[in-house]
Amino acid sequence: WFLAQECRLFRHRLEGLSSRSSSTNNNGLREFLANNDFDLDPVSREEKERLSDKLQKVPGGPMSPGEFINTQYYRVPFVQALELVSRRECYVEKGQAYVPLARIVSIVAAKFRVALSKSLALAAGVFGQVAHDEASRIGPLLKSMNSQYTGPGAPNAVMGADGENALTAATVDALADQSMPLCMQQLYQGLKRDHKLKHQGRLQFGLFLKGAGMSLEEHTLFFQREFTRIMTSEQFNKSYSYSIRHMHGKEGKRASYTPYNCMKIIFGNPPQSGVEHHGCPYKHYDDQNLDALLTKLKIGTVADRDVILSHKKDGNFQLACAKHFEVSHPSAANVDGVNLEGVGNHPNAWFSASVSYHNAKNGGGGGASSSNVEIVKQEGAMAM
Repeated sequence: WFLAQECRLFRHRLEGLSSRSSSTNNNGLREFLANNDFDLDPVSREEKERLSDKLQKVPGGPMSPGEFINTQYYRVPFVQALELVSRRECYVEKGQAYVPLARIVSIVAAKFRVALSKSLALAAGVFGQVAHDEASRIGPLLKSMNSQYTGPGAPNAVMGADGENALTAATVDALADQSMPLCMQQLYQGLKRDHKLKHQGRLQFGLFLKGAGMSLEEHTLFFQREFTRIMTSEQFNKSYSYSIRHMHGKEGKRASYTPYNCMKIIFGNPPQSGVEHHGCPYKHYDDQNLDALLTKLKIGTVADRDVILSHKKDGNFQLACAKHFEVSHPSAANVDGVNLEGVGNHPNAWFSASVSYHNAKNGGGGGASSSNVEIVKQEGAMAM
């Protein structure tokens, strides 16, 4: 997964550099190739003229004679340009592919992938030795690095105009329908339907509520209200109250547990169908069930849902979630006070951005609750 995302980011930046180069006639891409010692063989003017008819017939190539004259071509072994060859986007002669500068991005990205893959393999090979040799100094940090979240969108609290937490047992129903991401909506709906959640669901949903500002008392009241529909208050207090207090740092080692970010949810244990409700719908639902759910919730248009499903099929689950936010909150990027950092990376960031969006759209009035709602950083936010 990491390799795929790094290559995608690298390619995106290269394509941006290429487009700026072509639009401003600067040498940004050439400078990048030169500075990073990419040994590419430029095609001479004489050879370019000899092959001009064939090069100009390549689909999507330079459209006019002027563009062709100003386009730099490179000659590379065709095995390094297999992606372009498969799409018929380069001319091949005697085992050599003739590639215009604008399409050299594909070859550079392939080289980057090979180099990164080798480096990751090397790092994996020495990881155990380094962790052992540095056990007392950085060993614990290395071993827990894959579970750390350092990006934007750390948990925020939804606050009312009076400075009190707006997310309470009384307001959670309205806020769930309006502003929770799909993963939390499914946990909420599962809780309302079954009047209980399995262990992983209680952790994922409970820590989300805590990070969004729900107090220990309101958290207990909300869960007790639902659970006691199928059990007595005594059974609830005996089996579930302790774990809620533990989440809020009031029991056990009194640690301040943080809400799950998207990576932890995506790579966590998948839910058992029909029994558990935790996890990421974009990751853990099949295409048919996800499509049916999005349609039932009336998420965007058919075209919007097709884009979301396309991201899901490509394994870009966070992009699918971000697209869901985009179609559910039109023009959110242009609304004052809406912080989109972390949307698609953290459920609490999604929730915070949504509530602030609806606040702004309602002129600062209430949104989902009867009081004014605004998003502020939680005082003494839980350390990630």
